Amino acid sequence: MSLVKLDGKRFPWNENLIDFFNREAFVDEDFFNLEKTHPSMNVKEHKDDFEIEFAAPGFEKKDFEITIKDDVLEVSAKKSNKETKEDENFTRREFNYNAFTRTLQLPATVDQSKEVKAVYENGILKLNVLKMEEAKKDLKKVIKVL
Repeated sequence: MSLVKLDGKRFPWNENLIDFFNREAFVDEDFFNLEKTHPSMNVKEHKDDFEIEFAAPGFEKKDFEITIKDDVLEVSAKKSNKETKEDENFTRREFNYNAFTRTLQLPATVDQSKEVKAVYENGILKLNVLKMEEAKKDLKKVIKVL
């Protein structure tokens, strides 16, 4: 068996792969941060509203803070648990802290003057954001192909 010294020219795809992960267009600062978690999200568009669901099990209703400012919806939650167990002259403490923040740019068709309905049930936070009256109309435009 012989040993062969490898250089970057022999396997040029290695350099391209490294360049791919260094590009800011594909990777943001939190891409490789495993400790930062975001809940999964579903967005459904209906005729009258948008339904936004977040999978956030383990929280309570009081843990959430939901705001809308400048067409940006921000959903955040914080929860900390502290458990103390005393056994003979030993005290054991376990800390648990869960938090997330998720922001969404809302479309211009959202009516921010209307109240947003928020329901938390079975680990799913469901928001209903109403549309403006003009957006509810079916503005279907037929385009003729020439």
